[in-house]
Amino acid sequence: MTTSMERLAAAANGHIIDHIPVFCNLLDQGARELGMSIEQYFSNGEYVATAQLKMLEKFGHDNVWSLFYVGREAELLGCNKICYADDGPPNVEDFIIQSYDDIAKLDIPADIASQPKFAEIAKCLAILKREVGGKVPICAYVTASMSLPAILMGMEKWMELLMLGPADVRDLLLEKCSTFFRRELAAYRNAGADIIIYADPYGSTDIIPMKLFQNLSLTWMQRDLAGLDLTGLVYYVGAARLNSVLELVIQRLGFQTYYPSPLEEVTDSMQIINGRGLCAGVINDIRLLDWTPEQVRMEVQRIVTSGLSKGNKFFFGTVLMPYGIPEQNIVAMVNAAKEFGRASV
Repeated sequence: MTTSMERLAAAANGHIIDHIPVFCNLLDQGARELGMSIEQYFSNGEYVATAQLKMLEKFGHDNVWSLFYVGREAELLGCNKICYADDGPPNVEDFIIQSYDDIAKLDIPADIASQPKFAEIAKCLAILKREVGGKVPICAYVTASMSLPAILMGMEKWMELLMLGPADVRDLLLEKCSTFFRRELAAYRNAGADIIIYADPYGSTDIIPMKLFQNLSLTWMQRDLAGLDLTGLVYYVGAARLNSVLELVIQRLGFQTYYPSPLEEVTDSMQIINGRGLCAGVINDIRLLDWTPEQVRMEVQRIVTSGLSKGNKFFFGTVLMPYGIPEQNIVAMVNAAKEFGRASV
């Protein structure tokens, strides 16, 4: 029987065994799976791992997640207040950087894995590794240095510092965030994560102008990644568009996997990559909230057949699936991706 890991390895080499890999970013849905509030659910790594395994069995996709919520990274650096919603991801409530003086005081732990807030993540990873390690890709999410300040000081203050603030203060913060990224990446890899999402919305010209991307974003991405093995790292810019910077990223950074926006035509992304890496065909999962299963199936068919028309280094994926997506739409999406993503297509 073909495993999800074998499926992914085949796709990376331009082959399809039975069908393309189908990645579902099911996160908050785990609370509903276990009949818990989101706050209770994310309090224990065993809950998260258990729900990931249950959803894997229920929907039949090809990955599991160790991600709790993005604000967890702020907690690893000292944030003590998280706002929990009833039907969506938790968010940072109290930013640890309130003034520029706080940047100088920000301490980056030498060993992220030893931090108390990492303990439940490590527990989750240990369970996933024990149950599906080597068979199903275990995913983790790590924020790039250019994007991490937004969850440490808030988007408005970070944009002010980035665009107008003192360059030395900006660069001090970025240096600390880059150091944190490298140490957090090592912690996740050592704990058993196979796939690391390198999350950087500032790696898209949807967020910043091309000149700033070329002069600043690329520089800090290179610092983040210098000397690292990029195997298993995915270039991800949220739902922002990637194609305008894709050639530069391929040339300067050398990722092996790319995750374009659902706002882009996957044929364009595949053509730019031109066999130099694995490309995701990404559905606009906001629409899954109100589409019918048949509408979901038709959209998946469009994405998958378009992607495969340009080559087999291709897989299907979602963004961050909203909590309220009806289960029948998740089933329809996964089944359609498998149906239209077979080798005969």
